[in-house]
Amino acid sequence: SDDFVAAAHALADYALACQADNGAENVLETTIDGRKFGDILTEMVSKTGEKMQVGKFAKYKLDGPGFISTYIHFNNKVGTMVQIETSDEAIAADDTLKRTVADIAMHITATKPMALDKDGIAPDIIEREKAIFAEQVKNKPANIIDKIVEGKVRKFFVENCLLEQPFVKDDSKTVEQVLADAAKQAGGQAKIKRFVRFEVG
Repeated sequence: SDDFVAAAHALADYALACQADNGAENVLETTIDGRKFGDILTEMVSKTGEKMQVGKFAKYKLDGPGFISTYIHFNNKVGTMVQIETSDEAIAADDTLKRTVADIAMHITATKPMALDKDGIAPDIIEREKAIFAEQVKNKPANIIDKIVEGKVRKFFVENCLLEQPFVKDDSKTVEQVLADAAKQAGGQAKIKRFVRFEVG
C-alpha cells in the first residue's frame, strides 16, 4: 500500500539521520521528538496493517579518503553497502573505480560472502567445516586425509571470502584483483574496509 511505502521511506530516512550505532536494537532506543523510535514503529504497524520491524541496521561513515557504494537488486529485497578506503581523494573521485565498486556491490548481493577475508570468519565456523570435510573423507587413506581436508578448507575460503571470490563479471580475476586493477588505473590504491548485505524475508 502507499501508506506502507511512505512509512518505510520515513523509517529509512530516520535511521540514516539518527545517532545510533550499528545494530537494530540501538535504533529502537533512539528518540524522535521525545518519543522512542520503537513506539513510533508500533504505531505505524497499527496504521498500515503491515508487519514492520528493524531486522538489521548498519551505518558507515568515512574517516579518510574513500567512498561508500550501494546496490539494491531490482526486486527491492536484497541490497549491499560497501565502504572503500583510497590512497587519496582524487582516487576516490575516479569514475571507473566507482563503477568497479558498484559492480562489486552487485557481486556481493549475488554471491553472499560470509566475510571480507578468512580472518573475518569465526574460528568455530572453520572448525565445524573442517569436521564436516574430515567426515566426508574418513574412508580415504590416512596419509592423504589431511591434504584433502586442507584443500577443501581452501575452497571454502574462496567461496565465502569476498576478496578471494572469482569476480562475477570476469571470473578469471578475484574481487581483490579487480579492485586493485581499477585503483591502479586511477593512479593509486584502494581497499574494501567493510561491507554489509541486507535481505528482506
